[in-house]
Amino acid sequence: QVQPVESGGGLVQAGGSLRLSCAASGRTFSSYPMGWFRQAPGKEREFVARISSNGGITYYAEPVKGRFTISRDNAKNTVDLQMNSLKPEDTAVYYCAVGKVGVGWPYTDLTQYAYWGQGTQVTVSS
Repeated sequence: QVQPVESGGGLVQAGGSLRLSCAASGRTFSSYPMGWFRQAPGKEREFVARISSNGGITYYAEPVKGRFTISRDNAKNTVDLQMNSLKPEDTAVYYCAVGKVGVGWPYTDLTQYAYWGQGTQVTVSS
């Protein structure tokens, strides 16, 4: 089992940056694809970005493409989300998730993830 814990959320002005980090316990962290999702008030949880187990393949939702960067360090069991040029519509609780092995790409659906963190709040003021 790999349990993720997010950190790094906060309040930032529009145009600013934040870096979220996810630390995951478990000796087999490097075996799993990882993803970031977010959920705004009154909305469903949505895909943000994901990264393959070795970090070689990344994929982003259209609204964040070019502004967000997902990365991982398998030696430290961490996956980060660098968020630049933040907009008020990026305001949400951000969740780190551990992908299920062998379910096939693209890993943009919630059902393709087995373990979830508790979430970290990101608020972007206008």
